[in-house]
Amino acid sequence: MRHNKNFNHLGRQAGHRKAMLSNMAASLILHKRIETTLAKAKAVRQFIEPLVTKSKEDTTHSRRVVFSYLKQKEAVTELFRTIAPKIAERPGGYTRILKTGFRLGDAAEMCIIEFVDFNEAYTNGVMPAAATAEAKPKTRRSRKKSETSEEGAAVKTAKPVAQKATKAAAAPQVKKTNVGKKM
Repeated sequence: MRHNKNFNHLGRQAGHRKAMLSNMAASLILHKRIETTLAKAKAVRQFIEPLVTKSKEDTTHSRRVVFSYLKQKEAVTELFRTIAPKIAERPGGYTRILKTGFRLGDAAEMCIIEFVDFNEAYTNGVMPAAATAEAKPKTRRSRKKSETSEEGAAVKTAKPVAQKATKAAAAPQVKKTNVGKKM
C-alpha cells in the first residue's frame, strides 16, 4: 500500500528528476525568474526553499550542503552573496508562481516562478539602493547658482520661440508653381 506517499515524480526516474530540479533551481538562482510548467514550478519551489533557508547561515557546512544539491559553484555563490542578504528577514515563502496560460503544443499550464524580493513591480514602492543613489545629485551646489540657472533657462527658452516665429513669417514668400506636375 502507498498511503500518504504524495510526491510528483514528473514522469521521470529518480536520477533524471534530481538532475532536472538541480538545473532548474540553479537557473532560477542565476536569472531570478524562469518560465516553466506549473507542475515543475511547484516541484522546484519545494526543492529550492529549504536551500534558501540554509543559505541564511553563511558557513562552510551550509555552503557544502547547498552545493551537494545544486552542483554549480556559480549558483551557490550567487545564492549566498546576493539572494541570502536580501531575504534575511523573511521567514519563508521566497518564491512566487504566476500562471501565464497554456502552452500551444500540448496545452500544458505554463507559469513563471521568481524570487519574491527581486521583482520591483511587486515590491511595495521600495526602491533599490542603486536607484536611490542615482536620484541624489553627485555634487553639492549652492542654491543661488541653481536659481540663476533656472532664470537663465527661462530666458533661453523664450528666445528660440521668437526665432521660430520670425522663420514662420518668412516662409510664405516662396512661390508655388505647377511646373512639372501632371494635370
